[in-house]
Amino acid sequence: MMTSSYLLNPLVFLIQTLFGLYTAVVAIRFLLQWARADFYNPISQFVVRVTTPVLRPLRQLIPGYGGMDVAALVLVWLLISVELAILALLLGVSIFPLAAFAWAIPGVVELFINLFLFTILLRVILSWVNPDPYNPVVALLERLTDPVMRPAQRWIRPISGIDLSPMLVLIGLTLLNMLLIPPLKWLVGSPF
Repeated sequence: MMTSSYLLNPLVFLIQTLFGLYTAVVAIRFLLQWARADFYNPISQFVVRVTTPVLRPLRQLIPGYGGMDVAALVLVWLLISVELAILALLLGVSIFPLAAFAWAIPGVVELFINLFLFTILLRVILSWVNPDPYNPVVALLERLTDPVMRPAQRWIRPISGIDLSPMLVLIGLTLLNMLLIPPLKWLVGSPF
């Protein structure tokens, strides 16, 4: 029993890390199109090159809708579903064959909330060091977070040159994560 646990934990970590990284990159690809980001940005180019081989065949089955990359969103859902199914099998969780597809729904929502949390936090940290505004990372972070930040910036104006709107958005996203994800997991019967 100790040997299987000894090998199981690193295997679970490896699966979660590899699936998590690639799923995050695909989700960023979706957000890049949603935010109308500059696809000539070097970071955008990296995301496009890493995700295109998997998305190209999927796009033949799932067309875009309203300027949105629906295939990327479906791929995020499928990747999380496969990850959860593999983890359920490894951890000995009894699984109905299609249950992982339902379990993945809260995972997709949580992933997007966490991506916004991370990018806003990164944007705040970068604002402290005052980087070059033409830096591709800064430009991309602003483009990705502006749709979420603008309403808060209209509501809370800078006070003595200090922008408190990121704090409001971070608190709101954290509360959304805390209030939305547990009921969603309960609804779909997720063991994770």
